Amino acid sequence: MLPGAEVQVLYLYCHPLPESFHAAIRIEALAGLTEGGHAVDLCDLYAERFDPVMSEEERRRYHDTSRNQTGIEHYVARLRAAEAVVLQFPTWCFGPPAMLKGFLDKVLVPGVSFDISDPQNVRPMLANLKLVAGIVTYGRDRLRAIAMGDPPRKLVMRYLPRSATVKARAQYHALYHMNVASEAKRKGFMASVRQSMARLR
Repeated sequence: MLPGAEVQVLYLYCHPLPESFHAAIRIEALAGLTEGGHAVDLCDLYAERFDPVMSEEERRRYHDTSRNQTGIEHYVARLRAAEAVVLQFPTWCFGPPAMLKGFLDKVLVPGVSFDISDPQNVRPMLANLKLVAGIVTYGRDRLRAIAMGDPPRKLVMRYLPRSATVKARAQYHALYHMNVASEAKRKGFMASVRQSMARLR
């Protein structure tokens, strides 16, 4: 991605409530991306009624690259087209919501995000992906999240960037202890997210 160039962004949004604080964050984040001149593909997992449950049949064909994209072709195409993936979600039980975890389990399959034909040498396959960004809230403070290993941060900063053929850059925007955050702190977080999205490169 060149300075000033438009970025093709897949925006993975995962929250079920339209009146939530996350909905307000999303408004600001999308406004920032628009200000930055980026092309955004908004994927609202709840609004699109994505089914996160991996069925018996889906698990049986998981390693069969000739069949494992059945039913998810649309999502695979959107993922492959993305130069940047932004994930926005709340932390529940110190991890991402089941909806988002199910999306990753079902869409980042062999032949899409990685080549496991040689199990001794698993290779990443997302050729377009250059950047992964997380916009994440936590009900607990950062020290407690660290004590639990902070899986959401590792998902965004470590795991997903390594799905790119050349390791993608990563950025993380976290609001810890959201349940006791003041209105000023929440507004400051939203403003920071908007600014970061506008500068996304």
